[in-house]
Parts: sequence; structure tokens; C-alpha cells
Amino acid sequence: MTVSGPIPPDRLGFTLPHEHTGIALWHIEGRTDYWELTPDEDLLIEELQEFRRRGGATLVDLTLDGVGRDPHRLRRLAGATGVNIVMGCGWYRGSHYPAEALIDRRSVDDLAAQIVSEFENGVGGTGIRPGIIGEIGTDKPWVSAQEERVHRAAARASKATGMAITTHGVQSAVGLAQLRIFEEEGVDPGRVVIGHADSYHDIDHYLAILGRGANIEFDFLGHRLGVEEALEPRLVETIVELVDRGFADQILLSQDVCNNYQLKANGGFGYVYLHQHFLPTLRTAAVGEGEIRQMTIDNPARILTVP
Repeated sequence: MTVSGPIPPDRLGFTLPHEHTGIALWHIEGRTDYWELTPDEDLLIEELQEFRRRGGATLVDLTLDGVGRDPHRLRRLAGATGVNIVMGCGWYRGSHYPAEALIDRRSVDDLAAQIVSEFENGVGGTGIRPGIIGEIGTDKPWVSAQEERVHRAAARASKATGMAITTHGVQSAVGLAQLRIFEEEGVDPGRVVIGHADSYHDIDHYLAILGRGANIEFDFLGHRLGVEEALEPRLVETIVELVDRGFADQILLSQDVCNNYQLKANGGFGYVYLHQHFLPTLRTAAVGEGEIRQMTIDNPARILTVP
């Protein structure tokens, strides 16, 4: 389900499964992640057209209410660039829950019903429908009470609609706690993507998630904030090991463009870091074209296909 309507899975092509085309995280007092990705449509059209020229076909925008989701804008970007754009739904993480969502006052079933309604009828009066639930996240290395409510609502909505769930959790093993909640609610782990896995580089953690049938996503690729850049050679070795162990069909790759510094117009890599830099490195490390296709085309298509 794209913002322009449903398409056959075989039209998804090369997919970035965890991205943004406009987001504002700067409005929460006392936080250090005061990031913003401009919603300037002309600028983003140029960046997305470059992604298209490099062979990209689909981008999943996981910006949610409270940090800048705009269905009409996503549809305009898709129309202007020819990129398939899939929109997320749900609520991001505790510090960014919009006050009007009343997360602390609504039942799990009521929250789930809102997600289901968006999938069936579109967001508000737009008629524009989401194609994935997320990114559903946590602020800390644990799931807070309100965040648990949102996770359970996401799980119930996933079961009702068939949409997969994709998560946010950084620098900790919180992904296992997220997965546990989804499993308790009866979600097929194969419909869950544990995001930002590269922010917690621990192969035993990865194997614990993969062993339960869920997917992991390395989506800080191309970030240049020091830690990520230094980690990348080790991450390549880890991906090679996971592929050798037979987990290529449970790995996804993305860039999580969420800051103005990442745009090509500002000296960053834009949405083409995978094409220009990371995939050539994987090839040099003897990852085959079949495995690369699995991680960049087949796995995202499986996740985004609504049964």
C-alpha cells in the first residue's frame, strides 16, 4: 500500500525500508536529539530523483503524527519523482507522543482501532492509507507503560490489517522486549522488523531476534556522527557472518535520513549511500548479488506485502 494506492509487490523494486522525507525532533525541551529534516518539497524532489536515477524504486517514510507526518505532501513527492512512497502509522515514542493522541487516557483497543481505521479508510479525510505500522519506539532501554500500550495497539492492529510492524530502539537490547510484547499479542515474528540494530552491535542480540523468526534492520548506514562511521567495517563483517549463517532473508538495509546534514544539497549522501558506497563494500566482502537482492528487494517486498 503506497500513498498513491496499492501496487503489486513486484513493482516495489529496490527499497529503503526506514527513511524520512521531513521530520522535526527539536521541539522537546531538554533533549539532545534536536534534529530536523526540512520539509522543503523542491529540495526533497531533487534528492529523491537522484535515488530514482541510481535504481531506487521505493522509500518507506516512517514519520508519524507529532513529528511531522503529512500524507498529502508524501503523495505529491511520489507523483513528482516516480518513487513509490509507503507511509507509516501509529505513534513514535513516549517523548514525542502528540498531546491530542491522549495515549495515557485511551485503551489499547481504542488505539488499535485508530490504526485499523487509517488502513481501511485513509488518514483523516485524505483517503491516503498507510502501508506499515511504525516506527514504534522507546525512549529508553526499556518499554515504558505508555509505550507498552502503543506496542500492544500496534500488535492488535497488525493482526487486524496484515500490516507489518517496524520499530525504533537504540543502543540497547530493547528490541527483544519489543518483540516479546508483539509475540504476547500473537503477532507472527516474521511480520516484525527490529530497527536500528546497528546502534547496538552485538551478534548474540541479533541471533536472539533472528532465532525467533523476526527481522533485523541495519538502518544507520551512512550516518556520520562518529560512532556509526567507526563501526561500519565491523558491521560489514557481522553482516557477512549472518549471511553465511543463512539469515540473509531476515536482514534489511536502510539509511534513516532524518537530518538536514544528510542531504546531498548539504554535503551528505542523500538517499544513495547504499548504492554508491555500502553495497560496493559488501560486494568486496564477497556478499553475492543474490544475497544483496534478498536484503534490498525481496525482504522489503515481503514485509510490505499485505497478506
